[in-house]
Amino acid sequence: MAQWTAAVSAAQLARLLAPHGERGGRGDGRRVPAYRGLADGVRLLVLEGRVPVAARLPAERELAVALGVSRTTVAAAYEALRADGFVKSRRGAGSWTAVPDGRPVPAGGLEPLPPEAAASVIDLGCAALPAPEPWLTRGIEGALAELPAYAATHGDYPAGIPALREAIADRYTERGVPTMPEQIMVTTGGMGAVAAAARLFAGRGERIAVEAPSYANVLQLFRENGARLVPVAMADGLAGWDLAAWRRVMRDVAPCMAYVIPDFHNPTGALVGDDQRRELVETARAAGVALVADETMAELSIDPEGGMPRPLAAYDRGGGTVVTVGSASKAFWAGLRIGWVRAAPELIRRMVAARAYLDLGSPVVEQLAVVWLMRGEGWSEAVALRRALARTNRDALVDALRRRTPDWEFEVPAGGLTMWVRTGDVSGSRLAVTGEQYGVRVPSGPRFGVDGAFEGYVRLPFSASASVADEAVSRLAAAAEAVRAGGPIDLQTAGSLVA
Repeated sequence: MAQWTAAVSAAQLARLLAPHGERGGRGDGRRVPAYRGLADGVRLLVLEGRVPVAARLPAERELAVALGVSRTTVAAAYEALRADGFVKSRRGAGSWTAVPDGRPVPAGGLEPLPPEAAASVIDLGCAALPAPEPWLTRGIEGALAELPAYAATHGDYPAGIPALREAIADRYTERGVPTMPEQIMVTTGGMGAVAAAARLFAGRGERIAVEAPSYANVLQLFRENGARLVPVAMADGLAGWDLAAWRRVMRDVAPCMAYVIPDFHNPTGALVGDDQRRELVETARAAGVALVADETMAELSIDPEGGMPRPLAAYDRGGGTVVTVGSASKAFWAGLRIGWVRAAPELIRRMVAARAYLDLGSPVVEQLAVVWLMRGEGWSEAVALRRALARTNRDALVDALRRRTPDWEFEVPAGGLTMWVRTGDVSGSRLAVTGEQYGVRVPSGPRFGVDGAFEGYVRLPFSASASVADEAVSRLAAAAEAVRAGGPIDLQTAGSLVA
């Protein structure tokens, strides 16, 4: 029986390896054997989760042709990987990726470290803030006061409890997008909302257009569902979308769905203006493409000058093109795990019907807590606290980067929780792996792209407190110097906390 559960082709592996232009080179100008550089590149891809564990590797001859190297080089690289525990082989079954004993299996997305790891590692992988007390406690207390009426029922509300659907609909109406409760489905977090939309619009093997870069966990969700991702480059800096590129993709590729983050885009922090929003909706409508808009960051404007654009759904005159995703996770607290979808009523009915085969509904107590917050002053007060904390954290991070890594390039976003940083002459993947050894965890740029793009970037969140930001950047700077010093990274001790 084969020991592999997936496969990576020679062409795909060559594309993933291509951004690691360091193959065969060291930071001090000396050369390392070509096979060692190739082995290091494959290790990085496995440790980053971009080549899955238990993936069958291409035959030596096929990979040699794809890379333009000798078969001897590939054979020696596979042998080095076997010796280090990153490849296993069996006669007749080929070779497949592995991780050495005692290491956790890396994932393609971004999972937060367990809280107990905080004493030894600064986690810059998770773009989330602690709960805004006392409002979390007050919300839960308000929910418990309302619980007895719901406890007398079966407790399953596939579309969400009516009170929360109404409260969310009212908030959209207040933002200038008239909405009925029948247009809302409550989900388990924003990811549950995106997953519901993807199940509705994109079958296995169908194309989904995504921004490049885009949110790593959603990209991984689409991959796991068997979608074919079509990247569409963002405009330079914080300028939003490249509309000419979007028009070409929707005309020539005909994706069944597009996923976009117009409000403080994750990871770049870009805020898309009204004119671009209007044009993208019109383009999607003309092409018959469902446009899924992730607005989970929409309330985190931390530089209020200029105001916020209208929601993307405000430009959907017929109501059948835009599906909006929202969540309490970023604006309030990720631990509530309450998200929602806003769409045309017939689309909501179809998503609710499909939910019967999945999780049936979201927890009632948490829904009641969000209702209590939205119906009173709690939500606005809590969001104000979030904005102030995000602003303080962002400013401390920017200050630390400018002092300790002056050659790194970035633009400061006006909101959200993330910033996109070009790391000069340092590979983002190598910085991420080496950073683990220096006690800082950071996601590399390729996690947010398709087929190895964005090797020269990392995403930095505004989650670290002002007192921690300087130390975190100091550790990143030290890790960058270690990468520049050259030599194969000691991957035998790195990666224990890569997720």
